Amino acid sequence: MRAPLTVAAAQPACAARDVAANACEHARLIRVAQARLVVFPELSLTGYELDADAVSPDDDALAPIVAACAQTGSVALVGAPVTGDGGRVHVATLRVTANGAKVVYRKTFLGGEEPGRFSPGTGATAIEVDGWRVGLGICKDTGVEQHVADTAALRVDLYAAGLTHLPEELELQEERAARIARACDAHVVFASFAGPTGGGFDRTAGTSSIWAPDGTPVARAASEPGTLVRATLR
Repeated sequence: MRAPLTVAAAQPACAARDVAANACEHARLIRVAQARLVVFPELSLTGYELDADAVSPDDDALAPIVAACAQTGSVALVGAPVTGDGGRVHVATLRVTANGAKVVYRKTFLGGEEPGRFSPGTGATAIEVDGWRVGLGICKDTGVEQHVADTAALRVDLYAAGLTHLPEELELQEERAARIARACDAHVVFASFAGPTGGGFDRTAGTSSIWAPDGTPVARAASEPGTLVRATLR
């Protein structure tokens, strides 16, 4: 039998382009969450600032997150721009543990002004956490049928995504979570930015959420930054 998995979706207060300050806020929320898996929003380390410098997984600024994961035994999925092959820049998810940070997913479907700076990733990806297969997505990915189908084909137990949505997109955010849960027959964790961030997002939806495989909500966060939602999945 697979052990239960305690997960959290975190909504860090964000300082534009300030990786060091944002890493400290990530570390604080990891310690508050006391969860095995903590999911953060899209580009959470820089804010949704499309011109922010790429973040290296080896950046010393990430040390507070590594230390918090070591203290709590957590795996953190954090958002950042990263440089890939050929100097291409991607919107990415980093997996951070007590052993450091590693890029584990690059956003496949870019939206808005993102194609002017970023290159798409190579497609659906799953990682493993304590025997749970975790499919990954970032924001627009969650609304693309092909991405959801390709992720479902990986036979995931949990789908985790970081988001940046406007408050008026909250209904869409929740519709997508329920649809992905049913399509993948998997739990869903959506970590959605709360408070102001870049790219014209003076306000964001927050209301991060955790969903059961039948598409029903398990728990929701409030809309304020600096908060989180937590649940134990079985």
